[in-house]
Amino acid sequence: MCGIVGYVGPKEAVPILLAGLERLEYRGYDSAGLAVNSRGRLTIKKTVGRLEALRKLLAEEPLAGQTGIGHTRWATHGRPSDRNAHPHRDCGQRISVVHNGIIENYLELREELQQSGHVFLSETDTEVLPHLIEENYRGDLFAAVRSVFPRLRGAFALAAIAAEEPGKLVVARMTSPLIVGLGRGENFIASDIPALLEHTREVYILEDGEMAEVTAERVRVARVDGREVEKSVFHVKWDVAAAEKGGYEHFMLKEIHEQPRALTETLVGRVARETGRVTLPELGLTGKEIAAFRKIAIIACGTAYHAGLVGKYVLERLLRLPVEVDLASEFRYRDPLIGPETLAVVISQSGETIDTLAGLRLAREKGARILAITNVIGSSVAREADLLLPTVAGPEIAVASTKAYTTQLLNLYLLGLYFAQERGTIGEEERREMVAGLLDLPRRAEATLALEETVRALAEEYHEKEDIFFIGRGLDYAVALEGALKLKEISYIHAEAYAAGELKHGTLALVVKGVPVVALATQPAVYEKMLSNIKEVKAREATVIAVVSADDHETEKTVDRIIRLPEVHPFLTPMISVIPLQLFAYYAAKARGCDIDKPRNLAKSVTVE
Repeated sequence: MCGIVGYVGPKEAVPILLAGLERLEYRGYDSAGLAVNSRGRLTIKKTVGRLEALRKLLAEEPLAGQTGIGHTRWATHGRPSDRNAHPHRDCGQRISVVHNGIIENYLELREELQQSGHVFLSETDTEVLPHLIEENYRGDLFAAVRSVFPRLRGAFALAAIAAEEPGKLVVARMTSPLIVGLGRGENFIASDIPALLEHTREVYILEDGEMAEVTAERVRVARVDGREVEKSVFHVKWDVAAAEKGGYEHFMLKEIHEQPRALTETLVGRVARETGRVTLPELGLTGKEIAAFRKIAIIACGTAYHAGLVGKYVLERLLRLPVEVDLASEFRYRDPLIGPETLAVVISQSGETIDTLAGLRLAREKGARILAITNVIGSSVAREADLLLPTVAGPEIAVASTKAYTTQLLNLYLLGLYFAQERGTIGEEERREMVAGLLDLPRRAEATLALEETVRALAEEYHEKEDIFFIGRGLDYAVALEGALKLKEISYIHAEAYAAGELKHGTLALVVKGVPVVALATQPAVYEKMLSNIKEVKAREATVIAVVSADDHETEKTVDRIIRLPEVHPFLTPMISVIPLQLFAYYAAKARGCDIDKPRNLAKSVTVE
């Protein structure tokens, strides 16, 4: 997720672009840059680092001009650096482009362009765009972008300027957000509303497959097939703070609702719908290297550790390899039995968690191959790993992790399926079924979010309780651990998760009349046993809230409340069953008046022991 801004009008563009980028810095902050058209000449200034680094550069090397585009980056292709920062330009330095999203077929396009003589300066997928536009440019930027649009696969929003057409911006969108701000004698473009509120509250919200030609006096919107579109003006009523949260009251709620998009963007370029195969070219592993692994060790902390517990079930089932999951703070102080035939999977949202980083270094010392799953490409974990499988969740602002967790899970499933293909441990029919389920996950996540009002009512009913227990078996137990963590870290309710089969080994002593028990019962292989466990707590007069599969109409006969998930492959359920637990925690915390985005005593990234 990156931030895009653009301006065309009578004023100097740079101050407007910088102010807009500042409002969008929550969308990315590993590099930033501007391109300005000044009297038919394009000038680009860009630098690695936060926006302040770009401000310092521009103070030393000022830019002038009334048409420009800007970008703040959250790296997906190519680690953060000056050369990978946006904007990018063509060989003739006539076209400049900024881009949010992923061009899925960029390698194919890049090879084609290089064979035609184009020279690339970065590692990014974005750089194919100005070169493609250059190939099609005949003095009309809108027509050139329109010619390029059908050749692009993936999720993207782009903005382009041309030296020969001062006073014009051209934008296009597929999946990634893009809006046009309507001014008087000036117009704006941006990824998100916050960038524009200082200047206008009247916007066009572009839809997938739409383009716009933006000048100071006119905005022309058309479909990629050339048909012009009559857009309705959207009037923004939010204040700036609310706009940064997308109109949501808290970043956590916004990030819960961003999960369908985050899942979509994490899938882009990694799953071939036609063949039903998973492709992870960023790993660069040969089939022989994959076959050589004899053990997998997962190292993580907190929510990432819970993702790793799901990963253990997934990887062991798909690969028939032993998988250990360690809390990084424990892993580093024991003598783990790992070596050159071990793949160490290190999971961290920030990539800077000190215990996880120490665990990575210990695993490397023992000869293990290191694969990092992180949300920050330029982080220490990403830089020190041998292999990198980034999540594409975009910046996560709330301390309590939500979208980073679900994309970590998705990456573990993708890794498992990819390795299983190469090792021959999965049949074609099963693989195709699971891949189809993965591709359908964003839609299923949207359907799960539709349960929000049901979950809100439950949270408000039980928010005054001081103890809430979560139980589950198998994959459901791993998700129960994450549900309990979410509740206690932001609502301060004492919450514990237990493997339901362990109830008789002491846990039942805590179950008394009226205590709420959240029971996950989505796994067919252990469903009957889980139903018996639910009856055990009901016999002690607990109040049971059950999270069940779409076709389960038996559990509701026993429990007090029911949350029925949309239909999904049972093996993939963890990526949606966690969503109502996140919402339950959020609304319980809200009802208790807690500081949801910044819970007491906690920080987003734990960089000290």
